[in-house]
Amino acid sequence: MADSSSRRDFLKGKAAADALADIGAGAAGGEAGTADPGMPDCVLSLTRRAMACDFQVQLVASPHRNETGPGMAALDLIDRQEDRLSVYRDSSDISLLNNAAQYGPAETDHEMFALLQTCDRLHRDTDGAFDATTGPLSKAWGFYSREPRVPTEEELSAAMQLVGWRHVRLDEGAQTVAFDRQGVEINFNGIGKGHALDLAADQMQLELADDFLLHGGRSTLVARGDRPGGQPGWGVALRHPLRPQLRIAEFTLMDQAFSTSGAATQGFVSGGKRYGHILDARTGRPASGPHSVSVIAPTGAEADALSTAFYVMGPEATRAYCEAHPGVGAAFVLPGKHASSVRLEAINLPDDRWRPLSDL
Repeated sequence: MADSSSRRDFLKGKAAADALADIGAGAAGGEAGTADPGMPDCVLSLTRRAMACDFQVQLVASPHRNETGPGMAALDLIDRQEDRLSVYRDSSDISLLNNAAQYGPAETDHEMFALLQTCDRLHRDTDGAFDATTGPLSKAWGFYSREPRVPTEEELSAAMQLVGWRHVRLDEGAQTVAFDRQGVEINFNGIGKGHALDLAADQMQLELADDFLLHGGRSTLVARGDRPGGQPGWGVALRHPLRPQLRIAEFTLMDQAFSTSGAATQGFVSGGKRYGHILDARTGRPASGPHSVSVIAPTGAEADALSTAFYVMGPEATRAYCEAHPGVGAAFVLPGKHASSVRLEAINLPDDRWRPLSDL
C-alpha cells in the first residue's frame, strides 16, 4: 500500500548493501526453529514511500487477529515524522526550530528534545564523528541540492564556521535549544530514519504486535520478536559491494537494530578523484576508507547514527567505542589485496549472531 505522492529528498538512502535477507532464512550460526503449528508460516508486508525511500513493515501473520491496523498505524507515524524532521520542508518542526534558535532559546516538545539529547550524547561519545550540524557542509559540497562539486577553500572555510555541535545549546529544564551564532542548523539526515523506525516499533508494540521487522530503504532496520516458523530473531544479509550478486555475511537481530552506511553508490568524480557523500564534520571533507560499515545496536537511532560515525572513525576507534558500549557491534567491509576483493572485519559481534556467507 504505497503512498504515491511526490516528496523532496529528505533522508538519502545510505545502503551500500542490500541489508534485508530473505524472510524465514536460517538464523546465523544456528539451526532452523520448529514451527508452531498454531502459527502459519507467512508474513504480511506493508510498504509506503517516505523520506525518499520505501519503508516496509513485515509482520508474522496470525489467524487470530487482523495485523493490518498496527502496521498501517506505524507507517502513518513515519509519515508524520517526515513532516517533523525534514529540513527540505519550510514548515517542518525542525525548520521552524532552526529559524527560531538563531535568535535565542526556542522551545520544543519532549520527543524532539529527546532526539536532540541523543544527538548530543552520540556526538560526545564519538569524539565529534557524529555531528548533526553538517548542513552547511552538505550545501557547500552540493549534496544538499544533488549537484555535487568540490567547493573552493573559501567556501569550505565559510561553511566550517557554521558547523559543530559546540554551537548548540540545550536546556533540559526549559526544553529549549539555541545556537551561539546565526547560520547554524540542525539536520537529522544521519539519524532521523532510525529514530522514525524506533517510534514506529514502539507504536506497534503498544498495539500488541510482537513479531515484526521494520526497514527504511533496506539500509536501516528495527527487529522485534521472531521470524515466521518460530525461528529466533530476524535474519539480515550484507551484499558484496563490488559483486552485488553475492551476499557476504548474515546477521541475526534479537530485538535489535541494524544500519549500513557506505559511499559506493553516492558520490562523484572530479579531477580524477572520487568523493563520497559521507562528510567528516571535523575536517569538512568527505571521509574515505571502508566500502561500507554496518552496525548492530539497541535502537534504530543509534544504529543509523553510528554507521555513519564509524565510517568516519575507522576500525580502531570503532573498536574502542564498542568496548565501552557492549551492546553495539560493527562489521567493516574494507578493500582487499586485489582491486576486486574485500575483507570483512567484525567488531564485538557474537559468533552465534553472524557468519560469513561467501569468499571475499
